[in-house]
Amino acid sequence: QVQLVESGGGLVQAGGSLRLSCAASGRTSSSYAVGWFRQAPGKEREFVAVISWSGSRQSYADSVKGRFTISRDNAKNMVYLQMNSLQREDTAVYYCAAVLGGPWYTPNLRHEYDNWGQGTQVTVSS
Repeated sequence: QVQLVESGGGLVQAGGSLRLSCAASGRTSSSYAVGWFRQAPGKEREFVAVISWSGSRQSYADSVKGRFTISRDNAKNMVYLQMNSLQREDTAVYYCAAVLGGPWYTPNLRHEYDNWGQGTQVTVSS
């Protein structure tokens, strides 16, 4: 198992940027794909982005493509989500999640993940 802690959320104006961080601890020597999901009030938790454990493959939801960038630093056991050109519709609690997988494994479904953080709130004001 791996433990995940998100940070970097906050209040930002529309058009602004934030960088979320996901810190991993525990069995970090294993090969985990890490994804970001978000959940807005009254809505289902949805996929945002994922990066394979090797960092060689990334995948994004259409709604964030071209605005968000996922990256990782395995030496520091960190995964990042750089969010630019934020919109009100990006307001949500953001969660990072991890699952064991091969070097190009990039799952985008909630049930494929078995390790979750507690989430960090992102609020975008107009």
